[in-house]
Amino acid sequence: MSTKLPARVVRLLAGLALFGVSVALMVRADLGLASWDVLHQGLAARTGLPMGLLVNGVALLVLLLWVPLRQRPGVGTVANVALVGFALDATLALMPPVDPLAARIGLLGVGVLLNGLATALYLGARLGPGPRDGLMTGLAARGLPLGPARTGIELTVLAVGWLLGGAVGPGTLLYAIGIGPIVAWLVPRLTVPAPAATATGVTSPCPA
Repeated sequence: MSTKLPARVVRLLAGLALFGVSVALMVRADLGLASWDVLHQGLAARTGLPMGLLVNGVALLVLLLWVPLRQRPGVGTVANVALVGFALDATLALMPPVDPLAARIGLLGVGVLLNGLATALYLGARLGPGPRDGLMTGLAARGLPLGPARTGIELTVLAVGWLLGGAVGPGTLLYAIGIGPIVAWLVPRLTVPAPAATATGVTSPCPA
């Protein structure tokens, strides 16, 4: 077992917790959410269930779609299903709604930046992708181009979430435009190094 595994687990858990916090900040900003969170919020509005619980529930349903795609979950995948929604609900319970527009804009900006940092942390731990990311890569592995696959899924969940009552607004656009460059810049800087090659040139197996 790699001596770096404990540090990777810490990165993973920190990233997932911060991801839930970042979504809560964007919810409190009330200026629009990312596409999947529009769906989660719309489901919460229709069912009366906590949004975080629905985040975890939807993640579990998406994970079931991995089976026909022959995707293998990692420790990070399972932790994602369990922890993000819990962190989201805990943060919403502690943070009251915010009224001033300037404060809401600030929350939105911090939320998007924190979401990018959180994503880079849990992806950089190399312990398995989240259920939604794995669905995209699984479809790509079965021959569907990744770009159209991701765009189609994102637009579908956004439309369904909006119809259910989820918040679509300038924050939705800001997230769509900003999250890619933020993650692209942070992931190389926060990814743990790959296991070193052995003297025979064979790379040591990853414990994940």
